[in-house]
Amino acid sequence: MNELLDKNLSIVSLFGFVILLTLVEMYFSYAHDKKVYHGRDTWTNVYLMTAAFVINLTMKTGTFFLLDYFYHEYRFFEISNAFLYWTVLILAQDFLYWVLHATGHYVRLFWAMHVTHHSSEYFNLTTGFRSTVFEPLYRVFFYLPLALMGFNAFDILFAYLITQIYGNLVHTQAIGKLHPIIEYILVTPSHHRVHHASNVRYLDKNMGMVLILWDRIFGTFQEEIPGEEIKYGLTSQPEPGAVNIIFHELIALSDDVKKAPGWKNKIKYLFYPPGWSHNGESKTSRSLQKELIDQS
Repeated sequence: MNELLDKNLSIVSLFGFVILLTLVEMYFSYAHDKKVYHGRDTWTNVYLMTAAFVINLTMKTGTFFLLDYFYHEYRFFEISNAFLYWTVLILAQDFLYWVLHATGHYVRLFWAMHVTHHSSEYFNLTTGFRSTVFEPLYRVFFYLPLALMGFNAFDILFAYLITQIYGNLVHTQAIGKLHPIIEYILVTPSHHRVHHASNVRYLDKNMGMVLILWDRIFGTFQEEIPGEEIKYGLTSQPEPGAVNIIFHELIALSDDVKKAPGWKNKIKYLFYPPGWSHNGESKTSRSLQKELIDQS
């Protein structure tokens, strides 16, 4: 019980630290007219964070019991050494987050939910709170392997929250590139600025939460190019309004499925990458990037 209390206090303290940094960044942005923040956009971020928090809270019990059930009934092994236990847990959780995140970019059904996080045309610490509102409904299934590996539910959720806090901190323009060793291993603000860009060469890149090594391994890494202005947001911005931001891509996907000829094309619209179309009217990010390379 004391260990659980200590973990909860640690999480509250870290979130408090993130909020404090956000207020400091906001102050300097307005004081020096950096235009990093915009009132309506910031309030939209807060609204979407609240919506995601409510769904998270609703799903928390089910998430815990599902992880706990698989841990007690089906775990393959256990790691007794505490240092090795937490090292493997953090690494495995971070890798599975990369899989979750990549799925959110390369499978349109999941992109229709993840797109909310990318809809801001501003990039600041509050952008990190513009959550994928419906992700708590399916995120647990990506983390079930951790329970099978012998990690208990409390520790899985704690590790997720810790890495999530780190992921929030890289949503900033206040920090340039860091030491090359750090840039090679960890996700940095520079890497994450690329991730939130709508520039063609930057689409669907740098999807790690803590380690950028996964992107280097799987070919989704892209360095921030000096002198190339970043345009944040989506290639086609939705109409403003929090409800529309949450549902616009789900509605567009539904329309495409209804109009698609044949059940095979309907399924492809659900599970092929965003931008795929049965008649070639729209293009995926990879197609656009190939065209960019061919033109250069």
